[in-house]
Amino acid sequence: MVSTTGAEPRKITINDVASSAGVSRQTVSRALNDKGEIDSDTKQRVLDAARALGYRPSRFARGLVRQDTMTIGLVIPDLLNPFFTEVAAAALEAARSRGWHVVVYDTTDRAEEERGTLQVITSQVDAVIGYFNCSESELESYTRGMPVVLIGREGRSARFSSIRIDGEQGVHAAVAHLVAKGHAHIGMLDHHTRAGPSIRHEWFTVAAAAHGIDAGLVVGADQTADGGGAALRSLLAAHPEVTAVLTFNDIIAIGALREARRLGRTVPRDLAVIGFDGLQLGALVEPPLSSVALDTRRLGALAIEQVARLLAGLDPLEADDLVVHAELHLHGSA
Repeated sequence: MVSTTGAEPRKITINDVASSAGVSRQTVSRALNDKGEIDSDTKQRVLDAARALGYRPSRFARGLVRQDTMTIGLVIPDLLNPFFTEVAAAALEAARSRGWHVVVYDTTDRAEEERGTLQVITSQVDAVIGYFNCSESELESYTRGMPVVLIGREGRSARFSSIRIDGEQGVHAAVAHLVAKGHAHIGMLDHHTRAGPSIRHEWFTVAAAAHGIDAGLVVGADQTADGGGAALRSLLAAHPEVTAVLTFNDIIAIGALREARRLGRTVPRDLAVIGFDGLQLGALVEPPLSSVALDTRRLGALAIEQVARLLAGLDPLEADDLVVHAELHLHGSA
């Protein structure tokens, strides 16, 4: 919006963006609709001008959707990871029940892909939900005035709603179960983020301390089955006394199961394994995977419900209502 002294704020128009970028209206339209008829430098100049001015084009005026529907942008870091696929499916189900469309963006967990997605997303959707690594100030610069719901990350600003994942009690229950089974040396295969050890590592450290066991038997792992296998191999090479492991997610755990078999360790007799996420895939491995399980359907439903409230101008759900708690589900691997 542009305001002048003594006047009501004026809505930013496509002409303002064209003037600021030094291009025609048609060029602005092609840039915002991600058409390929313009060079990349010109497109970037238009996107920067639109973002700086806070311009949001009317999707309805462009005829992209019927006026009785909404389109939600769902930003996922890695659709090859079954957990995020399950979350996406849950969001799609919840949105479909309202007659809404969902456009899914995969950032491949790369900063440049995330920025590229954010550059074009505001011209295509009415609200955004998903996973972001960028700072809140950068996120705000791309999504001015648009409802945004973060998943798995607490927003520090009141500008953003957050669906929080609380797995602390589930991790405590997992460690307590392993200790009760007689395991005195419990390791963890963590996924180290750019910021360092994960919050799940912190939960494990607290739980281990509560039972008086060593919390330092931790190895970082890529979020793949191969990463889980390599991490378990490193952990057992350094600490052969380990008889149980908790993993950052189920995919890492499945890789650990496979590697344990290759190393001649029988699960759970020689090595107990507990994952995190509760993927449906865990029921298909042998032995079936124990996991600190999240309700992915609730994750997707909560995100869509919060967006619906924000779009309708209703009171948003309170922070305490936007928490998904993880629970220990025991199966054959532990």
